[in-house]
Amino acid sequence: GCLVFGRQEDKRGCIISSRSDFTTHALDPTMSAKKHKTANGHTDGDALWELDEETLNSGAVGFTASQLFIKNPACVAYTYDDVIMMPGHINFGLNEVDISTKLTKGISIKLPFVSSPMDTVTENKMAISMALQGGIGIIHSNFSIEDQAAEVRKVKRYENGFITDPICLCPNSTVSDVMELKAKHGYSGIPITDCGTMNGKLVGIVSSRDVSFVTDRGIKLSEIMTPREKLSVAKQGVSLHEANEILKETKKGKLPVVNDNDELVALIARTDLLKNHEYPNASKNPVSKQLLVGAAIGTRPEDRDRAAALVEAGVDVIVVDSSQGDSLYQIEIVKHLKETHEKLQVIAGNVVTPSQAIHLIQAGADGLRVGMGIGSICTTQEVCAVGRAQASAVFHVAKFARKYGVPILADGGIKSTGHITKALSLGASCVMMGSMLAGTDEAPGEYFYQDGVRLKRYRGMGSVEAMSKGSEKRYVWENNSAHSIKVAQGVSGAVQDKGTLETYIPYLTQGVRHGMQDAGVKSLEETREKLYADKLRFEIRSPAAQKEGGVHGLHSYQKRLY
Repeated sequence: GCLVFGRQEDKRGCIISSRSDFTTHALDPTMSAKKHKTANGHTDGDALWELDEETLNSGAVGFTASQLFIKNPACVAYTYDDVIMMPGHINFGLNEVDISTKLTKGISIKLPFVSSPMDTVTENKMAISMALQGGIGIIHSNFSIEDQAAEVRKVKRYENGFITDPICLCPNSTVSDVMELKAKHGYSGIPITDCGTMNGKLVGIVSSRDVSFVTDRGIKLSEIMTPREKLSVAKQGVSLHEANEILKETKKGKLPVVNDNDELVALIARTDLLKNHEYPNASKNPVSKQLLVGAAIGTRPEDRDRAAALVEAGVDVIVVDSSQGDSLYQIEIVKHLKETHEKLQVIAGNVVTPSQAIHLIQAGADGLRVGMGIGSICTTQEVCAVGRAQASAVFHVAKFARKYGVPILADGGIKSTGHITKALSLGASCVMMGSMLAGTDEAPGEYFYQDGVRLKRYRGMGSVEAMSKGSEKRYVWENNSAHSIKVAQGVSGAVQDKGTLETYIPYLTQGVRHGMQDAGVKSLEETREKLYADKLRFEIRSPAAQKEGGVHGLHSYQKRLY
């Protein structure tokens, strides 16, 4: 500032103080916090200035969600790519951002990530890893009732560091069998049971030392294995710490765990213990301390039996899986589940409008799944001409369901951490992901190479291939042959290798935290409060703006996630 005719003025000509005030402040620093009104009506001092109403309402800082989605004279529905968030004020660190959330009315999780119930996405390995990281996995229903219940039990029985479903061989197996397993899975320490399966009587173990110098691959394992009497074993119920001490003392690579009948119930590997982590964010039942897991069912009468088997196996939440959730069939099964299994949490859907949502909320749904025809492998909008752009669907259903305290899952259309942040900022409590997780190590299926790129198969549950395995119940309700012609509402394809969830989920987590910090919100609860108080600001991007917001102007580039 400069001193002019006894007054201090800033560069805009705003009066800040008289000569006497200026002199006093220079001598007494404690007076500098004294507030003074400027010519523009701002208050000087420690408090941050706030925009005047004229600027705030002019669109200079974006628009409220209500202006975008409710006061919508163009009658346009918006996708995630159409919407961009305006930055907010940052007065907190990245590590202070809290993204814990509600999955349903009765289940809270530390991360808002849910793996989709698709047969190329979620089986027990995906569900275990998602729960350890702080999210949750939903086991798909393209299993028999018994097999799906077994998948749930594997997740509920899981203890960090214990292998509860090791590959076993029998004494009559050969060295060739061991070498095939080593080539496929990368290890050769294999327990030998009398029947060649888990829960059989332990009779020995084969390690790489036993087979390394064997030239005749037809030799039976009974001739070269380390027999049971020479093995160090642990009894069922042993703690991870105790098992680690046994391995250190015996200097063995594998430690079988047996029950009182000497039947194999688990296996502990030294390599797993060395890389074993603690998972402070793990999604666990507060009483049993077991990992949380969900499972999908359909809306047919036989799905009541499926639900009963899943509840007996310990499932925490059931997702009623249907492409169009506002049906008599789904309302009936939601009511049945809530009446028959009082403590069970039920997520219903899929819906994209409040008129659909209200019927499922009335039936007793504890959560709603939002999205129709927007997944990368989904063709519902193209084939059936029904659906909705996902940003609009999430905002409208979340706003309505909030009145009843029902959380929603934004299901589908997620292609990046930016999309996750937008979904959460438009009212979603969680995001359900399919293609984002399909290329990970934990997803079902084998990797293959195409044009030098490592890929995994990924298909929609509405594809012909998936429907032939049982998922047609999501789309066809009637068994009458005249009305049960299958119409594909999805495709099969492949997605690129994303590595393990051990590194991928932390990347997604940190990306969401960065987005929330840039938007000036410290938690998902604060995000929703600001959204409905019209304090979060957004804009609609033109096609040119969307292009500008991505990588452009380069001859070539390599995109690495982390």
